[in-house]
Amino acid sequence: MADQTKDFKQGQIQIELPEEEASGTYSNLVMISHSPSEFILDFISVMPGAPKAKVVKRMVLTPDHAKRLMNALSENIQRYESENGAISNNNDDIDVPFNYRGPTPEA
Repeated sequence: MADQTKDFKQGQIQIELPEEEASGTYSNLVMISHSPSEFILDFISVMPGAPKAKVVKRMVLTPDHAKRLMNALSENIQRYESENGAISNNNDDIDVPFNYRGPTPEA
């Protein structure tokens, strides 16, 4: 587990990135569901032509943290696009072997 400590004098959090997480986990699909108390993000790796896909990470967030994540992603996408050009929203290039509509959320 990552070692997280807070220095109350400076208001900073020290975050350790464990070696086994440093290379990241590839995902090209995310399924999002929610209950009144949490958002569940299932990050999935879909391989072209494969009949099955695998959840590679599941993240459970509080609603306020999910909203902060949405805002942080939006800000970072804006910065990325100002440096690299617009990101295409054309879904024609997505090679998913099924018509994905997402899960039925249950709490």
